[in-house]
Amino acid sequence: MKYGYARVSTQLQARGGNSLEKQEKDLKAAGAEKIYADAFTGKRMDRPEFQKLLREIQSGDTLIVTKLDRFARSIGAASELITELIDKGITVQVLNVGILDNSSVSTLFRNMLLSFAQFERDMIVERTQEGRAIARQKEGYREGRKKKFTEKQLDHAMSMLEENSYTEVAAATGISKSTLIREHNRRTQKDGR
Repeated sequence: MKYGYARVSTQLQARGGNSLEKQEKDLKAAGAEKIYADAFTGKRMDRPEFQKLLREIQSGDTLIVTKLDRFARSIGAASELITELIDKGITVQVLNVGILDNSSVSTLFRNMLLSFAQFERDMIVERTQEGRAIARQKEGYREGRKKKFTEKQLDHAMSMLEENSYTEVAAATGISKSTLIREHNRRTQKDGR
């Protein structure tokens, strides 16, 4: 049996250039009969679909991935996993590299490629942290998502609550009932009532 595995780190990537759909198309073209896919960071090995795949795959099967870093972003975890799969008699095929084995040259080559993948991930984390540090220094910076509703819209909704139910105000304003309740509780606590 030929299995395929596709992974993206985030749901945003899942819809973008390194999409699951593109990976799945490439895996099918390479002969994968059954494909497992996760939208999980490569840092974690306890990805649900990946764990299902590992329980199902057996000696004589082939595991196909589009790139080496789909296994994991850490050198140790990915290299150990690939070695274990090959030792169990599973053929590991990476579309942009070829079929891997446990020879010293193949192990060196895959560890070099995995080193670049881990370096890339570390650089992304570093740049993100630097960007946040710079943003925090700017006046008015607020961590987290941008508020969906303005203070004026929330004031209006709160005033409507004096004569209407949460459900009615939610229907009239488009602000969810849970957001209205949270905002009401926040304002009540703030006023010390």
